[in-house]
Amino acid sequence: MRLYRMESLRWAFKFGSWKPTRAEWIQAAQCIQPEEKERIGKFVFTKDGKAAMAGRLLLRKAVADTLQIPWHEVKLARTDKGKPYLVNAVPNFFPNFNFNVSHQGDYSIVAAEPILQVGVDVMKVEQPSRTNIPDFFLTMRKQFTEHEWRTIKRPSNLWKQLETFYRYWCLKESYIKAIGIGLGYDLQRLEFHLKTDELSEGILTEDTVVYVDKKMDPNWNFQETKLDKDHLVAVALWNQNHHGNQSNQVTGPRETEMNGDTETSSKPKFRLMDLTELMSTSKPLLAADEEYWEAFNKKAERYSRTVTR
Repeated sequence: MRLYRMESLRWAFKFGSWKPTRAEWIQAAQCIQPEEKERIGKFVFTKDGKAAMAGRLLLRKAVADTLQIPWHEVKLARTDKGKPYLVNAVPNFFPNFNFNVSHQGDYSIVAAEPILQVGVDVMKVEQPSRTNIPDFFLTMRKQFTEHEWRTIKRPSNLWKQLETFYRYWCLKESYIKAIGIGLGYDLQRLEFHLKTDELSEGILTEDTVVYVDKKMDPNWNFQETKLDKDHLVAVALWNQNHHGNQSNQVTGPRETEMNGDTETSSKPKFRLMDLTELMSTSKPLLAADEEYWEAFNKKAERYSRTVTR
């Protein structure tokens, strides 16, 4: 008899539209761990601070709501490769509960899974700063295989090329985040073959194939979509209990017996949360800090190339 069930979780928060009030920022800072608060306070621009703050709040809510751990008792940490994980003991009915977070462009997102190891990445398709698209591609030429570059440059429209570039980047980032390797992984070891030419907003695409060290691995599953017309998302899924080389012999989505019933990874769309919902179950960990708000409020939103004389 099955007593517990968790569906795959996908949440997004559009921090790019968030203009925190004094009360909102002070409350948010009270509801995260001290080391997180300190790290966020060091960002030079408010855009980066908001992105990181939203990511930490999303993680805490995902853990607290799913595992029914009181918000203020959730303890998060990072591996030596930078991947966040839960320090608290995980209930035995979700032995592989795990999560991953990403923020870029205007969104912070979180994905969580009861069985499959998960990695997630979001990218905004936007004009490269300080250069044009062809020159930008030249600087990034070592990050993709010849097959991938042919696919990127297949459209005659440069913007479509850029969108495919960022789609590949999302896929590769989601892969290395799923296995927790972090920086230093040679991205040319991965080659993605796209069966669906373009992603669509609100539509989940799952037919992308990955080759690892030139060998197709049919066990990976990648869920791709668009949050809006400019933001691409990739979710990578695999089974961490497989015995073998994690870099190229992992087992992906499969049916798994749990508590007598068959559980499979569900296929959810990302749900956009507003600030009220994001903070609805929050509890303060820290005292209110007026100076933290004052320091944040003095910062510029983002880097500007405008020179004032």
